[in-house]
Amino acid sequence: MTKRTKKVGVTGKYGTRDSTRQTSRIDLLTAGQVPEITETNIVAASYGASLRKQVKKMEITQHAKYTCTFCGKVTVKRQATGIWDCKSCKRTVAGGAYTVATPAAAAMRSTLRRLREIAEV
Repeated sequence: MTKRTKKVGVTGKYGTRDSTRQTSRIDLLTAGQVPEITETNIVAASYGASLRKQVKKMEITQHAKYTCTFCGKVTVKRQATGIWDCKSCKRTVAGGAYTVATPAAAAMRSTLRRLREIAEV
């Protein structure tokens, strides 16, 4: 068995790590070089592109405005997880975590409507 070598940081073709050249976030803030934080760069690069796309989709859907089923205006916004408020008619609706109507709820509504129509005929 061979003896393990001590790891000294980034070496080889990438060069050596120079601790004197590291700049702090405060230095970057004063220079105006800190990148803007958006939905996609909240998730680190190590998680991959597919997870970044999923997070972006969730962020867009949860911050969007939706149509109110009571008054018909596009004023429904997310208050908390699963709680949606209409700013116009002041109604509160329970829905999904990221959208007002989940696919399961939409399927249930259509099934109930179909069964109600069958019962009337």
